[in-house]
Amino acid sequence: MAYIGKQPSTKFSAAAKIDTFTGDGSTVAFDVANIIPAGGENGIQVYVDNVRQKPGSSNAYTIGNDGSGDLKRITFTAAPDASAEIYIITPFEATNIQNVPDGIVTTAKIADDAITPAKIGTSAVTALTAGTGITNGTGTVYRSDVQKLGNIIHTRILIDLTGLASSGSGDVIGKAATANSHIGQITTAVNGTVLGGRITCFEAPAGGDPDINLWYADEATGAEDAAITSLTNQVQMCDSGDFAVGTVVGIPTPPAADKYLYMVTGAATDADYSAGKLLIELFGYE
Repeated sequence: MAYIGKQPSTKFSAAAKIDTFTGDGSTVAFDVANIIPAGGENGIQVYVDNVRQKPGSSNAYTIGNDGSGDLKRITFTAAPDASAEIYIITPFEATNIQNVPDGIVTTAKIADDAITPAKIGTSAVTALTAGTGITNGTGTVYRSDVQKLGNIIHTRILIDLTGLASSGSGDVIGKAATANSHIGQITTAVNGTVLGGRITCFEAPAGGDPDINLWYADEATGAEDAAITSLTNQVQMCDSGDFAVGTVVGIPTPPAADKYLYMVTGAATDADYSAGKLLIELFGYE
């Protein structure tokens, strides 16, 4: 907006607050309504029977925290006389910044650890979401995140297989006989264009089949104990062999956009998993 003359100030003075009290000859501490800025002894006016008092521990009063921890307490070095009229004026200036220009707030202005996950809206946090055929497993752990560093996008899925089941060779792994046993959907908007990835084994699978391969398909509805080949446009991403602690398997065939990921048995083992921890990582770009 254009102005003739000086642009109006965006700083405004708050109305002065007057707190009144009556002395009783013994009370020395009095709490005011306004918070007093640290070092603001000289910015307030304290009167006893219309005589202004001098601040300081060797003078008439000091300021300090009230019972709630706010800097609102006036403590006299000697109790005002009984029936003494006390009034305190706190005329502090309040600053109202109407607009913060773009590019003003820098990293240096933000304290370390000042931004916590609780302060980040869920819409700003990207991650994959597994189907109920994975998340409803008893004892199963599924966690995912997507991080962007520069133009590189790193997708991670951490999974504890406990509570899931395997069956025939080439069948989907998930909670026994449960549909929607996918471990997340890959999209260009979230995961970028994926070039490849890897699977790292932290704990060897036990109970269920240790030969776990990664596949993708069009549908989210794939069920445990159903053949992966029953889904549409299914493609095998890696051939892992049996996982053991420390095994790292590359993912040479990256998932296409908008496909759902599945863990699939490489051999026939009809049993529930009692152990097995895997980290699946995918690397993409914008």
